[in-house]
Amino acid sequence: MKQLNRQNFPGPQYPTKIIQFGEGNFLRAFIDWQIDILNEKTGLNAGITVVRPIDSDFPPSLNSQDGLYTTIIRGLNEQGEAVKEARVIRSVNNEINIYRNFADYLALARDENIQLVFSNTTEAGISYNQQDQFSDAPPSSYPAKLTRLMYERFTHFNGDPDKGWTLLPCELIDYNGEKLKEMVLKYAAQWQLPPHFAQWIEQYNTFCSTLVDRIVTGYPRGEVTALEQEFGYQDSFWDTAEYFYLFVIQGPESVKQLLNLDHVAMNILVVDDIKPYKERKVAILNGAHTALVPVAYLAGMDYVGESMEDPQLREFVEQTIHQEIIPVLSLPQAELEQFAEAVINRFRNPFIKHQLLSISLNSMTKYVTRILPQLLAYHQKFHRLPVRLTFALAALIAFYRGKRHDEAIPLNDDQFWLDNYVLWWQQLEQQQISVAQLVSNVLRQQDHWQQDLNEVPGLTLQLTEQVQAILTDGMRTALLVYCKD
Repeated sequence: MKQLNRQNFPGPQYPTKIIQFGEGNFLRAFIDWQIDILNEKTGLNAGITVVRPIDSDFPPSLNSQDGLYTTIIRGLNEQGEAVKEARVIRSVNNEINIYRNFADYLALARDENIQLVFSNTTEAGISYNQQDQFSDAPPSSYPAKLTRLMYERFTHFNGDPDKGWTLLPCELIDYNGEKLKEMVLKYAAQWQLPPHFAQWIEQYNTFCSTLVDRIVTGYPRGEVTALEQEFGYQDSFWDTAEYFYLFVIQGPESVKQLLNLDHVAMNILVVDDIKPYKERKVAILNGAHTALVPVAYLAGMDYVGESMEDPQLREFVEQTIHQEIIPVLSLPQAELEQFAEAVINRFRNPFIKHQLLSISLNSMTKYVTRILPQLLAYHQKFHRLPVRLTFALAALIAFYRGKRHDEAIPLNDDQFWLDNYVLWWQQLEQQQISVAQLVSNVLRQQDHWQQDLNEVPGLTLQLTEQVQAILTDGMRTALLVYCKD
């Protein structure tokens, strides 16, 4: 059986115009996949050089397959139909190991054709290390590596205003573009580089903050033999991902021209302010996940997909999104409804086995960031409590009892919450406190909630009734009573 490479599978190759820091599954099934489509459908004609930002031999270099690999995109489309789409990605030209080929790395700065820089070096990647020196080959942190590369470009082209780059970091931190620019300028100051370099960075390079969204399930270990039989070749870099994707870029209109976005319909948005899209994702996608987990798990489910095939649980999620989350968000109603439908299809994706327990990690903190803002905004706007968002907290309190029937729940959260829930539930079982007191104990933790939630009118009483119903009647009956229209 043939190995996937450019000799065995010839096809188009594109001149390098993009540097990408990171060779991982996410970038390959997100950025490189999108660039490949843009190359095919718009004539973007942009190849990618991947820079491996860490000193590691695993996974092997993409050079072993001349940059080629296969993405398998699968899930439910806009019509709710199961789809599976394979694509041989030809947008990647080569990979450079910066620790072994530093000269080749610096040579990228002298290539006048390069216009774009993408990165995904994990959330910790955009960080500052005071030990990094200009003379290091390379420095340790990603921003220091980038500063060294940009200074090489600045000096080679004598500060030419036309040789600046557009940088689109994909690390999962708020306003990643602004943070990256801040770090580059910090290294420029630390290394006492010429003031004109900092001016060139500020004036002629565009740092865009981004929001990225796609579940990339990566190398399908249990399916490789079947995929080889299906496609007729060997590929060491199979990369699987869900059907949905979204790339939001906070930047100028010039980014659209740079990526040829006017020539094809892609789920790539160039916007003035990324904040509403971040809020939409956190509230609808992450918030619905967090609301679903304790409810579905205590109802006897183990996976997101099977939960969404249960009519009662699916109705709970849909009503939570449409009736209690969307009404307090700022984007246009049509955009929010469209995103919500995509979220429901993502939850129903039959190709992803997403365990509820894996999502339950640090659920108390997730409730604060993903659900509480909508609960409070709803109460302020409508002068009543959102019954499903409060029910999700009641279910979470019951979940932290640590039992599903006679089965122990492996809880994973801050030790403060684990210790106190053990204490409070023991006190309840020994009739030392009531359900109302237990709920009040949870709500009064001001360091966690940033306020005493007992002061929200009616919240303590409503949660007490809901927790009591879950304990007395079970999750299914409590859902019927407290989550009806």
